[in-house]
This record gives sequence, C-alpha cells and structure tokens, in this order.
Amino acid sequence: MTTAEQHPGASVSGTNGSPTSDRPGGSGAPGAPGSSGGSGGSGGDGGRPPRRWLKAVIVFLLITIPAGYLAISAMQSRDGGSEKVQSAKAKGLSAGYPSRVQRRIYDIPVPQNSLKVASFETNSWKVSSLYVQFVTSRDGLDRFLAKLGTGPSALKKGAVTITDEQAKKVGWQVGAAGHDWSGMVIKQKEPQPKLRITVRNDNPAHPKVYVVSTIRP
Repeated sequence: MTTAEQHPGASVSGTNGSPTSDRPGGSGAPGAPGSSGGSGGSGGDGGRPPRRWLKAVIVFLLITIPAGYLAISAMQSRDGGSEKVQSAKAKGLSAGYPSRVQRRIYDIPVPQNSLKVASFETNSWKVSSLYVQFVTSRDGLDRFLAKLGTGPSALKKGAVTITDEQAKKVGWQVGAAGHDWSGMVIKQKEPQPKLRITVRNDNPAHPKVYVVSTIRP
C-alpha cells in the first residue's frame, strides 16, 4: 500500500517538490480573480482620457442656443407689434360704440341713441389713442360735454382742434371748407387722457362730433 493510500487527506507533492492543492480556485489556477492575465480595472476604453472637445461643444451649445432663442423672440415680438399697427391702420374706423372699457379709459362718454357711431384705436409704446365719431342731438352734445366737466360755451367757433395727421389716419375731412366747425381741447393731468373735440354744426339740431383721446402711459 502506498503512502497516499495510507493517508488520503494529505497533499501530494509535485515533481519539483512543491505541494499542490486540491481546492479549486487556488493561486495557481488560470483565470483566477486578480491574476495578471485578466482584464484590469481600467474599463473597456483602455484607460483613455475623456474627450475634451465633446465637453467644449456641449458648453458652447448651452450658451448659444438660449441666446439665439431670445434674439429670435425679440425680433418676432417687434415684428408682431409692427404688423398689428399696420393691420389696425388698414382696418380704419369700425362701426359701433367703443367698448365700455375703452370709453372709461379714454374718457369718451358717447351719448346714448347716437347715430353713425364709429371708433378706431391705435397703440404704441409711447402713446395710445381712441378715435370716435358720432351724431347726436343738441341735448346729447350738452350732456356729453357736461360729463367732461365743460359745456358748449367752451367750443370755439371756427376751431378745428384735430390735427391733419390724426384726421388722415381715419379718413376724416375735418376742417373742410363750406362747413360750420367749432372745437376745443381738454387737457388733464397725466396719465389722464387729452381730448381733442371738433364739432360740425351744419345741422344745429344734430351736430356731428369728432373726438381724439390720447393717453401717454
């Protein structure tokens, strides 16, 4: 009987005299964890440094995209405002009473039962105006002026207080020869509106009133 047969639990020496282990995963087993032949902990990219140019591109886009968006928005806002003004000019006077809000803001209390009522509003950064025309009775004109804190005696005969530039915007022929005109200007402390009132008195019983109320915010 051999020595190995007599002692089954003992280790058997190799040919060079070094002991070998029967336990799996020993230091001599190939492919064992931590062995020099395995792939290291540097990852699959072989330990290459990160791409700096990619980071630079990302930073550049983060800076330029918002700036470009703001510039485009500003141009669109400006162009949109210009388009609104042009559209308003092309539309001209609209038949019917101004809204209650407009009448209150611009201080134009158009008398009830007025005829040929029409209005037109313009807005800009510095000034806003409401153009209103209507035909009323003599009593209606008196009530209209009374609500503005004045009366018919304040109307100056022959005065056309609406400017040519204002009249052209809505196609008014105020100041035309052969008509009986009178007018007045009501100035109020800003931001209260300034009113230019011109009246055509060809038919004293039914005067036609033209009003331009201007607000400077």
